[in-house]
Amino acid sequence: MCEIGTRWRESFYADVKPIRLKEPLAEFLGAVSEGEEIIYTYQDAVKLAGHSCPAVSGAYKITEKALHELYGDKLPVRGEISVRVLGGADNGANGPMAQVISLITGAAPETGFAGLGPRFSRRNKLVCDTENEEPHTFVFTRDDNQKKVKVSYHPENIPTVDRMSDFLTKCIVGTATEKQREEFKAMWQKRVRIVLFEEAGGVFSVKKL
Repeated sequence: MCEIGTRWRESFYADVKPIRLKEPLAEFLGAVSEGEEIIYTYQDAVKLAGHSCPAVSGAYKITEKALHELYGDKLPVRGEISVRVLGGADNGANGPMAQVISLITGAAPETGFAGLGPRFSRRNKLVCDTENEEPHTFVFTRDDNQKKVKVSYHPENIPTVDRMSDFLTKCIVGTATEKQREEFKAMWQKRVRIVLFEEAGGVFSVKKL
């Protein structure tokens, strides 16, 4: 078997706890054996988004926290979870964050899998609630027992470095030196690490509904 993997700049991606689920559709269609886990890693989220940032890492941790609250020590069931985004898809980072949440939970918008007969549908299980807007907030529901949890993300509580904004601007307009570009990347990924390993307080809040 030929093993090919992405060569990440940051080694800490591999240290992020993976999210394990059951996937009944994968079992039904023979992608995995019955009882086998489907495992999602932070690297999977980065591949989906095409980059690593506080929004992508925040969405990964939001999903991890919600699934733990809904299932405890039991394996979550992918495809049997609905997600409500509190706000429009174009508000802040809601859209990119929702994509990461969809990847892991299977909950999808109108473009999702319609199912096989009455089973395995994921379509319209991820919806935007534009009438009840809360920044970076998502409500997860177990379809089997209607247990709900609301998870909010507070990126404003991630410590930052004053120079990062200046370096970002210079990188965008193309005036940054090579040293400044490297410093900016290091600062940016440090923020990602803070989110993933919860190295700062007040970044997430979880509420049972």
